[in-house]
Amino acid sequence: MSGFIVGLTGGIASGKSEVTRRFEALGIVVADADVAAREIVAPGSPALEQIGRRFGSAMLLADGTLDRARLRGHVFGNDEERQALEAITHPAIRARLRELCETADGPYAIAAIPLLAEAGGRATYHWLDRIVVVDAPESVRHARLRQRDDIDDALATRMIQAQAGRDQRLALADDVIVNDGHPSHLQPQVETLDRLYRQLAARDARAP
Repeated sequence: MSGFIVGLTGGIASGKSEVTRRFEALGIVVADADVAAREIVAPGSPALEQIGRRFGSAMLLADGTLDRARLRGHVFGNDEERQALEAITHPAIRARLRELCETADGPYAIAAIPLLAEAGGRATYHWLDRIVVVDAPESVRHARLRQRDDIDDALATRMIQAQAGRDQRLALADDVIVNDGHPSHLQPQVETLDRLYRQLAARDARAP
């Protein structure tokens, strides 16, 4: 079981997925908030039952699964409804991430939380022992978004601006991985932090 948990975050197109793959290649379990968000609304789950009661059975498909597209359309642009949805899903996502990390094999575990800054940071995720931010210049992220999603300049800019600012994310960081577009720069940073986290986890495990 992992008693030391690292939160990993970063802006859109910063390269979080590539970084988590490299940690996983070193034997580290990564619990992904996006995956947890799907798991907590599985048929029969308490969160899905709450969504059905709050938003109506029309938000469920015939097979009992969540109609994600319809629910997204319902809460889009409606702050009150979006906040009601988040009040149901966010605590369940946090609990699932913590469970996955605490039961993981290995010296430490990583909780990959793309919207950590937007979700309240350390105040909300008080059980994180350390936070690493994957950082990339906005120009690099912009170019990646355009290529990855085949979108124009204006939409890429809006997607970046819809998230917390770079300074806001970096203010949370204990550690920073700079992913500036050069693959050769990434692996040494991951390996350095892996060694650090193993040392910190071992120290915590020895503490009375």
